[in-house]
Amino acid sequence: MEQIKIRKADKSDAETILRFITDLATYEKAEHEVKATLLDIESSLFSPQSTAHAIICEVKGEPVGFAVYFYNYSTWLGKNGLYLEDLYVSPEYRGLGAGKVILKYLAKLAVENGCGRFEWCVLDWNEPAINFYKSIGAKPQDEWVNYRLSGSALIEFSK
Repeated sequence: MEQIKIRKADKSDAETILRFITDLATYEKAEHEVKATLLDIESSLFSPQSTAHAIICEVKGEPVGFAVYFYNYSTWLGKNGLYLEDLYVSPEYRGLGAGKVILKYLAKLAVENGCGRFEWCVLDWNEPAINFYKSIGAKPQDEWVNYRLSGSALIEFSK
C-alpha cells in the first residue's frame, strides 16, 4: 500500500482545492453549482477570519484528495462538534484507504478538541460512500431533514 499522508492545507493549495471541489461537484452531478473562485477559496479558507479549515491528502507527495471542515456547536451536549463539509479522493486513488485516513485524521482532531460528535451529510444515491461510512461505524440520522436558504430566497428573507 502506498504511504498516505495528511497535512493542513495552506494558501498555496487553493488552486488544488478548487480543482477537487469541481471534481467532487462533477461526481455529484452538480458542477454547474460551483460558483467559488480561486480568490473565494483563498479568502474563505486562509484569511485570519476563516472559520473553515482544509486538509490535503497526499500519496508520494502528490495531492490526491482533500477535506474541508469547521466546528459547530451542540446545545444538547454543551460541546463543539466537527462538521465535515467536503471529502474527496481522486478516482485513481480510491481503494487505497485514503478516505479512511482522512476520516481518522478528522476524528482524532475532534477528540483532541473535546468535540462531542463528528458529522457530515451524504447524497442519498451515493451508495459507495454510504456503505463506506457504515463500515466505519457511522450511523445515518434519518429523523433530521436539512433545510437551506440560499441565493435570492436568503436575500429576500433577510429583508
